[in-house]
Amino acid sequence: MKTGGVNEAEGAGRDGSAAKCGPGQGHAGWFWGDPSDGPSADAPLHVLLLAASRIMGAFYAGTLAQAGLRISPAGLGVLRVLLAGDGLKSSDVAARGLSSPGTLTSVVNTLVREGYVERRSDAGDRRVVRLFVTDKGRQIVEDYHAVAAPHWRDAFDFVDPADEPVIRKFFVDMIGQFSELIRKERGT
Repeated sequence: MKTGGVNEAEGAGRDGSAAKCGPGQGHAGWFWGDPSDGPSADAPLHVLLLAASRIMGAFYAGTLAQAGLRISPAGLGVLRVLLAGDGLKSSDVAARGLSSPGTLTSVVNTLVREGYVERRSDAGDRRVVRLFVTDKGRQIVEDYHAVAAPHWRDAFDFVDPADEPVIRKFFVDMIGQFSELIRKERGT
């Protein structure tokens, strides 16, 4: 029986006993982070998703390096959030970007130092600081997209167009599910 991407066999040992902490037989390498032989097709969904996330993160960082841009994936993510809602408070950017406020502060400090973002006091409440993308910040996002768009298209050229709606639905549902779990965990 499947529930939430984990089947009963993944939740119990081969003899039906409670599962031990860790992967099943044959999954140890990928479960613990060894990508040498790749995940097996029957690996638990979370193992496949973590492996895909890790390799996509490396690909994303590579597209930034190929573009020759001095910005981290996290920094580019913050700029994207601000381009969609310029003038947000840091807490709002953290919530929309699903990062912790502490992590966001470090990323924003770097973006400010590089001239991609400005901090400005709120006109209505001087205690509130808002973040704004500079022209230099807008330009780096445009430059990234101009260089990286073909790489991302190539990265997904294996997807059968007939499968795309199902894949999109899965990711939209997954983003919603994990966003809700994070909100509950943070008490927001």
